[in-house]
Amino acid sequence: MALPSHSLINNNNNTLFFQIYLSSSHKSQYRPSRIRALPKDSSRSIVEIEPFACPICYEPLIRKGPLGFNVPAIYRSGFKCKKCNKSYSSKDLYLDLTVTYGMKEYTEVKPTRTELFRSPLVSFLYERGWRQNFNRSGFPGPDEEFKLAQDYFKPVEGGLLVDVSCGSGLFSRKFAKSGAYSGVVALDFSENMLLQCYDFIKKDDTIVDLNLALVRADVARLPFPPASVDAVHAGAALHCWPSPSNAVAEISRILRSGGVFVGSTFLAGVFGNSVPGGIFRSFRQTVQLTNSTYNNLTEEEIEDLCKSCGLTNYTCKVQQSFIMFSAQKP
Repeated sequence: MALPSHSLINNNNNTLFFQIYLSSSHKSQYRPSRIRALPKDSSRSIVEIEPFACPICYEPLIRKGPLGFNVPAIYRSGFKCKKCNKSYSSKDLYLDLTVTYGMKEYTEVKPTRTELFRSPLVSFLYERGWRQNFNRSGFPGPDEEFKLAQDYFKPVEGGLLVDVSCGSGLFSRKFAKSGAYSGVVALDFSENMLLQCYDFIKKDDTIVDLNLALVRADVARLPFPPASVDAVHAGAALHCWPSPSNAVAEISRILRSGGVFVGSTFLAGVFGNSVPGGIFRSFRQTVQLTNSTYNNLTEEEIEDLCKSCGLTNYTCKVQQSFIMFSAQKP
């Protein structure tokens, strides 16, 4: 069942617009954005905006198709950027909002750590044994990690959440089923991970009609307008990003004031705690020149990264090589 706080309206041209309004709460001064159906001539104070933006120019996309922010409705919708005149579709069961979408001659190969998760085999195995091995490094498990993330996200409940590098949608589905958000976007660069996510969704009648969208996009080029998202989650992801600094800068760009970013990752080797920081970083950088599979950072580097990208109120929880951290857009 679709959440009543997150729906769409239709004008005479069958163009769908999202209506974002501010919802106050006696528990917090922060007011998350919610998407709600309102008449176009409504006298209420609203901002008419499409949550998805062109990955090239960041202009909001025009959408045509059936009502709804769920997988079936978005699958039957078309999206177009008026400025770039480029169209985007979800013919592959997910909405492809990458810069390279539609290109016929140009191809782009990403680093090993990115291409690995585009593999059909790895995508299939991710929730069938791959993810379970993370507990050896101190990850408490999906259920506990979800609870920790939900605690960090309490100030922005009721808003729009984007689960970047969502993989097969392990946490995206949990966020959607929680009913704590007006909408959830499961976003990943891997086509096969998104198809796995779709397979899990279609087998669960409690999810298929929830406000959950599947989007293919690059974390370094997020398809959302500035200051349009309330919450961003990146579970076990940062170490896979080609450029963590570009990704966190993008996350900071799309977060609204008061918005929250929560991420988890593998820390750089625990032996780094007993080695002077400069020596350890030099050693790690030398290793990474010959092995580009993962990009693990230290606690200090993650905090520095968040603060340098304009985020505040940094906090974290560490268990062996596992770290979950949170930061907020001022």
